[in-house]
Parts: sequence; structure tokens; C-alpha cells
Amino acid sequence: MGAPVDLKTWTTIGRDPMILALLLITTLQMSGQFVVFTYMGPLLARLTGVGPDPIALVFACYGVCGVIGTFIASRIVDSWGAWKTSLLFMWVLLAGLAGWALSAGIYAPMAVSVAIWGIGFASTNSMQQVRLVGAAPALASASVSLNTSALYIGQATGSAIGGFLYARDLFYAAGYVASAFVALALVTVILTKPRHVKAM
Repeated sequence: MGAPVDLKTWTTIGRDPMILALLLITTLQMSGQFVVFTYMGPLLARLTGVGPDPIALVFACYGVCGVIGTFIASRIVDSWGAWKTSLLFMWVLLAGLAGWALSAGIYAPMAVSVAIWGIGFASTNSMQQVRLVGAAPALASASVSLNTSALYIGQATGSAIGGFLYARDLFYAAGYVASAFVALALVTVILTKPRHVKAM
């Protein structure tokens, strides 16, 4: 049973390095994704010249692949553990965003990159919640709610950075900035490896 969410609970969370690191991961990876995702339609139009239907197809692939990724994560997390599963899908997320950055201007590989990114996006969020609960079960009611706040902070941060880049016609830069944020999130995931987990 979770602890009552009072001032002491928040103080305890603020002193827990693992919980703070996990919240940082959420903020970083969501910031990276929303640098691109908020403006994905206009970016595809500007970079590739495609119209509404091909852009809609990319968004559809992103959503479908998100469901697929979540299904895979739910199947392997019991045997792999939350950290290894989180690490896998963070790599997938980074691969998708890096693919977007490197193929910017060519529709087909950009669409494939978004599909790969989609496999990673929902799975990483789910694993963050699993890891927070595992890190401090008694604090889970508060830490998971903070994770949602971290998610929104990441969305706002990424959208602001993406808007700054888009307004200055830095369309190609968005993918690289997004990848940098997710790379930092990946490094943080690696650094939060539980002591009992063997190397992959």
C-alpha cells in the first residue's frame, strides 16, 4: 500500500537519487520527441513536399507501431526486467529519431524512421512507470504522479524548442536536437542500471 501523499512523501522523493534520475529520463526523452512530434506534419511537408495523405499515413504508422511496441514490452518485461526492457526501447526510440535526422528530406526513410520511433515511444513511458514503482513501492502513488508532470514538462520544453527551430527555418536541425535529448535520456537509463542486473 502506498504512503499517504503528504509533505514528508515529497521530501522523501526529493532525496531519492533513483527516483529523481527516473523523472529526469522522462523529461529528457519527452523533450526530444516533442521537438519533432509537435511539428511533424509541417516538417514533413517542408522537408519532402508531400501532401496531407502521405503525412496522415505517417501519423497512422506512428500510432499503430506504438501499440505494437507496448504489446512487445508487456510480453518481455517479466523475463527481461524493467531496466533491460526500458534500455531496449530507448535504443529503438533513439534509432527512430536519428533515422529521421539522417534521412530528412526523403519521404520513405523518414516514414520508416517514424515507425521505428513509434515502437519505442509508448513502451518507454510504460517502463518508466514500472521502474518508479519498483524503485520505491511505498512512494509509487506520488512518484508516478510526478512522472506525469515530468512528461508534461518534457512536452512543453520540446515543443518550445521545436517551435524556436521551426520559426527560424531550421527544419533539418530539429531531428538532431531531438536525438541529442533522447541520447541523454539513454545515458541516464544506462547509469540507473540496478546492481543486481547482469550486463546484456
